[in-house]
Amino acid sequence: MRSKLYYVLYFLYAIVLAFVFYLNGVFTGEEISVVNLSINIGFLVIIGILFVISTISFGRLNQVTYELEDVAFRLQKEYKEANGKNLWGNYRDNDKVFEDEELQDAFNKYRLRVKGSKKKRGAVSSCDLEEYINEDLLDRVSMNFFNSGVSGTLTGLGILGTFLGLSMGLGAFSGDDIFTISDNVGALLSGMKVAFHTSVYGILFSLVFNFVYRSIMSDAYETLEEFLCVFRQTAQPPAAKDEESTAAMLVYQAGMANSLKQMLEMMKGNTTEQTAGVERIVDKFTEQMQTSLNTDFKKLGNTLKNVGEAQAVSAANAAEMVEAVTALVEVNRNVQEALANVMERQELFARQLEEQEKMLADTCSNMSDEISSQLYTFGQMRNLYDE
Repeated sequence: MRSKLYYVLYFLYAIVLAFVFYLNGVFTGEEISVVNLSINIGFLVIIGILFVISTISFGRLNQVTYELEDVAFRLQKEYKEANGKNLWGNYRDNDKVFEDEELQDAFNKYRLRVKGSKKKRGAVSSCDLEEYINEDLLDRVSMNFFNSGVSGTLTGLGILGTFLGLSMGLGAFSGDDIFTISDNVGALLSGMKVAFHTSVYGILFSLVFNFVYRSIMSDAYETLEEFLCVFRQTAQPPAAKDEESTAAMLVYQAGMANSLKQMLEMMKGNTTEQTAGVERIVDKFTEQMQTSLNTDFKKLGNTLKNVGEAQAVSAANAAEMVEAVTALVEVNRNVQEALANVMERQELFARQLEEQEKMLADTCSNMSDEISSQLYTFGQMRNLYDE
């Protein structure tokens, strides 16, 4: 079963630990490099702590997964014994459906939600258990925030060990000629040994852990989906029927129509009198305005005419401004295209420089190898001459 795959981590851990001891001469009786062995043991201790924390979270996730499987099996059995009758009545007031506190707490919240949404005829509005028991709950139980970063941490430890081993080897490497350099090759190889070992088991642990973690989470998600399907089939609270919803809507509409009819009848008698009164007030006001402000109305008309002409001029100016802005946008686009072409040329020039730099480095490397070969040949000839 995929939920037990995390035991593979400890089996692999034991193999790597024995392999490190063997390479460092613990089992073969060879000379033991205390520094190399200490570094490897330190890295393995850190990795072991990470594995222990992840194992605890995986065990907690397995407990929740097994609970979901057991409850799904029990629901199917009870549903079959009840001849296909909905089981929500048996679980509506049951506060001991799950033994796990996380699952039971989520189910209790679901029960309260269903009770709060109950309608007059006993039906409930749409509410799914997946809103409370879902993948987010499994991620929280399995410490997804921690396990999702373990794989990258293991890779980082391997890289860190690589640089640490190279630093040790280069720090102990010294010499100005071929004779003194050959005496320090052992220290360099010892540092490279640390770098190689930590890189290998760091990347190996990362790959295996990532596979184990994803397999366990996938198994848990599949179990959750199966449980939700069984619950919807056997114990999902019955929702309101379409006929009941339609009848309630018709009753509501009839009540609204009756209320509007009464309001119209109350307002019908007052509407005629109010209209006549408003007409008299408007006529009186118009008569007084014509008598008092006959000349001012003419001035007001001229003023409004002038305002209209001014607005027409302003509209023409606005149109010219829009054309100018459009031209400016076109110029800006041309400038951007020119800049893009310049950037492409610069990138091409940079790539050419990189290629020339690489060719120069290769040439220097070849010259260095040739000079080293000639120096070695010269040294051999000098030794022969001295003899």
